[in-house]
Amino acid sequence: MKTFLIIIQLVVSLGLIASVLLQSGKSAGISGAIAGGAETFFGKKKGLDELLGKIATGLAAAFLIVTLLISIV
Repeated sequence: MKTFLIIIQLVVSLGLIASVLLQSGKSAGISGAIAGGAETFFGKKKGLDELLGKIATGLAAAFLIVTLLISIV
């Protein structure tokens, strides 16, 4: 049982890392200032960022629960 939970925790942690790294940053620095006009003209892909945020929240909750289950077992 403990081995199964550790494997689940490994998969969840890799998914959490990937979902956090795929999100775009809030401040893009000088490149954000230059491309800011293009984003207002063409629109920004907010749907993907919102989806990745929800996925990251779910994976963080799953990571917490699996970690607590491992500590109990």
